[in-house]
Amino acid sequence: MEIKVVRKVLDVNERMAQQNREYFTKQGIYVLNIMSSPGSGKTTLLEKTLARISSEIKSAVIVGDICTTNDADRLAKTGVSVVQVNTDEFGGDCHLAAHVIEKAAGQLDLKGIDLLFVENVGNLVCPAEFDIGENAKVVVISVTEGEDKPLKYPLMFRVCDAAVLNKIDLLPYLDYERNAVLENIKKVHPGMPVFEISATKGIGFEPWIKWLRNQVNRKKAPR
Repeated sequence: MEIKVVRKVLDVNERMAQQNREYFTKQGIYVLNIMSSPGSGKTTLLEKTLARISSEIKSAVIVGDICTTNDADRLAKTGVSVVQVNTDEFGGDCHLAAHVIEKAAGQLDLKGIDLLFVENVGNLVCPAEFDIGENAKVVVISVTEGEDKPLKYPLMFRVCDAAVLNKIDLLPYLDYERNAVLENIKKVHPGMPVFEISATKGIGFEPWIKWLRNQVNRKKAPR
């Protein structure tokens, strides 16, 4: 019986996700679901990314956290439209589901928006299981988390379209095998692009921005 309940929840989410996808496609909006464990640097990555693309790609952000508006407050300073979702009001969910995205998107002025970032709740498990109607998924990991994360949480890396290895400026100070994490990502998802970045120092952004630009330009539907 428990398995049937879980299946029903996921089935309902899938239907809602497809409705979201159709809506965003009609609006000509590319949706990117960014996931990670807490503290990987998602928000800093988004801050620096938005500063670099805002002149050419009009963006908006949905931020998911269990509590606080800390990340949304930071991102709002970039000048983009931001909506905060706190999951504590419905049990403290460790992920954003499709129906939550529908409600949050309804609070945004999406006219003219090319790219909608969804900063998911910090978690390497649950967010990977829930389609929200996005065009692509990105996982952010940092060099402070350990090289075995792709092997411990394979579904997250398997379902994502790209990975960001963040905080590379710390590599000289850590006992961390960069080649090992890259090899582990390759084992789980061969061929997935990995962007090595220091969000705080602004290092390595060019390939990441180029990938974003190409994704939006290639898959964005005409208005």
